[in-house]
Amino acid sequence: MDRRSFLSSGLAFGALAVVCAPRLAGASGRVLAADKRAGARPIVKVVKTDAEWKRILTPEQYQVTRLKGTETPYSSPLNKVHGRGTFACVCCGLSLFSSRTKFESGTGWPSFWASISKTHVREEVDRSMAEERTEVLCARCDAHLGHVFDDGPKPTGLRYCMNGVAMKFVKGR
Repeated sequence: MDRRSFLSSGLAFGALAVVCAPRLAGASGRVLAADKRAGARPIVKVVKTDAEWKRILTPEQYQVTRLKGTETPYSSPLNKVHGRGTFACVCCGLSLFSSRTKFESGTGWPSFWASISKTHVREEVDRSMAEERTEVLCARCDAHLGHVFDDGPKPTGLRYCMNGVAMKFVKGR
């Protein structure tokens, strides 16, 4: 390769890197998109080893959040929580759902018709059962929270069917 071709290739590669850098930074798992509200900070990913998660979580929390398990229906104390506050990720503390969007679905799991912010939860296709479902994960630490279905109440028509063991209730927020 001659010098002119080498320099042209280098410039082209550099331009491509500049154009793709924002997308690559988001894909690296370090910083996620910020909420659209004024003054909102970007969500910084929390990454821990399995050993670290096992140290900070109960065995049931670990089974559900890290291994994509499901708690027994009607077993969560959060089913009975009706006070004002937020439901946060048990792994990293990110606020996920407001008590204002909680409703009684009759399914045995805490259910919500909307998340606090689309940037606080992420969704993936789940083909682990006979039917295809939409898995809901914490955007900060990738904890498995539950699934979302399109049979919920107005105004969204969504039912975020969450594992109570994957969340903690924070009063008053």
